[in-house]
Amino acid sequence: MRRAAWYGLALATAQAGVLTAQVPDTLSQPLFESHDILRLTIAAPFKTIFRDRGQESEYHAGTLSYVDAEGTSVNLEVRVRTRGKFRLRRSTCNFPNVRVNFKTKQVEHTIFHNQDKLKLVGHCQTNREEYEQQTLLEYLIYRSLNLFTDLSFRVRLAHITYVDTEDDDDPITRYAFFIEDEDQMAARNGWGVLKIPGIPPQEYEAAELTLVEVFQFMIGNTDWDAFTGPPDAEECCHNTIPVGSMAKPVYPVPYDFDWAGVVDARYATPNERFSVRSVRDRVYRGICREAGEFTGLLLPVLQQFRDNRETIYALFQNQEGLEQRYVDQTIEYFDEFYEIVNDVQKANREIVGCCRRW
Repeated sequence: MRRAAWYGLALATAQAGVLTAQVPDTLSQPLFESHDILRLTIAAPFKTIFRDRGQESEYHAGTLSYVDAEGTSVNLEVRVRTRGKFRLRRSTCNFPNVRVNFKTKQVEHTIFHNQDKLKLVGHCQTNREEYEQQTLLEYLIYRSLNLFTDLSFRVRLAHITYVDTEDDDDPITRYAFFIEDEDQMAARNGWGVLKIPGIPPQEYEAAELTLVEVFQFMIGNTDWDAFTGPPDAEECCHNTIPVGSMAKPVYPVPYDFDWAGVVDARYATPNERFSVRSVRDRVYRGICREAGEFTGLLLPVLQQFRDNRETIYALFQNQEGLEQRYVDQTIEYFDEFYEIVNDVQKANREIVGCCRRW
């Protein structure tokens, strides 16, 4: 679709009054107000749940239990179903990601107060240790983005024991993390989630877009697009949620970082649009701008990354459960990024010179 017609469709949709999702009032979310690791047990018929890998998979009843800060046992009735796309493939994950559906009345005065349906990102492959490590790395990418902007998804790490209620196999315990609901993320920032077919770059708030573009470059991620969705998608965008108002401003909020170079998942493959041999090869996907505007936007953003360098490194260095070799390779990978942003010639070559023309 030609660009003018494409954006015209977005405006027409907006004028029809069906553009924004209904956003709840801003709510307190105790789940995301701490970074302490939750110790949970989820009991459910996982064998049946994992057989259903369609986009319209059904929920199945289960329980979620934990001991709260006062030492009281909390038992919640939940429903669980599979979710996702690529990781639903049996060849990719024998333990796919799930969505946990809570009873809103039952979770009052618990850590899950004001939660309804939450995405849970897990370890994908039960018998491969590296996958649990990659779960921790992706969790820390979300935490790193939180350092730069409130327009990002909050996450909460949990150490979960999974009990299959229809199988005699021993329970398994792995790290996983909950992701903040998109409507609550938007409402927390005073905005709504935009349901539109596409967004041209100039409609985004420029500084926030530049921040996201550099962040994706830092983590080595090319599996995203803030302007269009996949060919079969009716809504924008790819691994990016547009948040704001059609009267402006509009902000890009990225998610799903498992294909990033810093994670280096076994199943991740290089983006075919770029001449790279590995997902670890960085490609800057930021939009080209006029020289003065580009410099005015980019320099303050690069300084933000310099200012947050030690804090980002500390997140990975101090993470429970993350093995030292993954810490070391992550720091080395980020060191390569900082070699670029701290050198004018390298920054001009790797970032400014590789910008994406629109």
